[in-house]
Amino acid sequence: MNEDNKKTNFTFIDLFAGIGGFHQAMKKLGGKCVFACDINADCRKVYKKNFCPNEEFILEGDIKKAIENNIIPQFDVLCAGFPCQTFSKSGNRTGFNIVEKENGEKDERGQLFFRIIDILKEHTECKYFILENVRNLADNKDNWNIVCSELKNQNFIITEEPIIESPENFNVPQTRERVYILGIKKGIITGKDKITRNDLKIDIQHKYFSGNCIDWIIDKFVNPKYIIDNNTEIAKVLNLWEEFLQELRKTNTIKSPFWLFHAGVGKQYNLEYIFSEEYDWQKIPKWKRCLLFKSRIMYTSNKKFIDKWVEKYNMTEKFLIHQKFEWNASKDCQSIKQGIIQIRQSGVRVKSPSVFPSLVAMNNTPIIWDFHINKYRYLSVKECAKLQSFDPDFKFSDNDNISYKQLGNSVNVKVIKIISEGLFNISE
Repeated sequence: MNEDNKKTNFTFIDLFAGIGGFHQAMKKLGGKCVFACDINADCRKVYKKNFCPNEEFILEGDIKKAIENNIIPQFDVLCAGFPCQTFSKSGNRTGFNIVEKENGEKDERGQLFFRIIDILKEHTECKYFILENVRNLADNKDNWNIVCSELKNQNFIITEEPIIESPENFNVPQTRERVYILGIKKGIITGKDKITRNDLKIDIQHKYFSGNCIDWIIDKFVNPKYIIDNNTEIAKVLNLWEEFLQELRKTNTIKSPFWLFHAGVGKQYNLEYIFSEEYDWQKIPKWKRCLLFKSRIMYTSNKKFIDKWVEKYNMTEKFLIHQKFEWNASKDCQSIKQGIIQIRQSGVRVKSPSVFPSLVAMNNTPIIWDFHINKYRYLSVKECAKLQSFDPDFKFSDNDNISYKQLGNSVNVKVIKIISEGLFNISE
């Protein structure tokens, strides 16, 4: 890297690269990729299409084989969004352990962090590293201490205090807290034993989104494939919960969340027993106790309407996730059509249009009401890409389900660029 201008003329490698969130950020800062790898063939296909159609650099599948075969060229910056499943709250939280599955296979994803260490040991020319993972990695002190210790042992000054950031802090309306772990090789700067937020000048870059994020993201013209037909079950479920919401808004008795079977409607619970003195409330967690009471109160306060509504739509025969309603938009919305909708295991959830929930690596694409066409529809792949700050001309997979998953697994380009620029510009 040119020390006179740290933001240009540097080389980088992109480990666990996905579809190239890091690559886009480094390219904007003047970097040139010399090696990338990802185990997923669909990701490599998209990566190649966008960044190395003519094999401009090495694009590998298995990082372990790349290390064994010594095919990684020299580089200045190491980028890695190493696998998060073993650290995530939604995962099994096995950390760095190797887990043996029931079929005898071994899950070694928690060990892949140490392949980064192997590369740093071999490539002493590396001057900087930028790593990203789920916030929960930093919340576990044992795991965090292992990460810090291993990186410092490679002769780097690092961010020992977790750098937690989200796109919403940089005027991109998506809640997506991640931990960023940054390092500078000792000798590049002097007089410091660690990197701080002040060194990176992150906080002065903060600019918080204001306004309606649906208006911000929505394209006026959208492919009809994203539109939800009025005759589909999802459209019908949203319409019946809209009827429910409007009726309860009249009496201001809506409490969220509301699960129909927790209210005592259907066959899931014997509420006479649950609400009796003999029932041991310690058998169920506090959040579920609260849910039971809220649902029960809403039902008893609106029994006449809810009973008719249940019979009208045959609610007790619907899928359980369609019998649940989570209304988190009361301050900003008077209708489901004004909010951001997701169909989750916790039910039909509606959030305020101030910020989008985090994109996830599963088919759980947000739903909005498109006032241009007066229908519900899913966010398009291109619209989701805006939430990850991808380039407008980025070429995605022809399979939308694959693209949604890849975006859910990606880093946010804008956040990576801002944090990396702060790292490169640290002076003595």
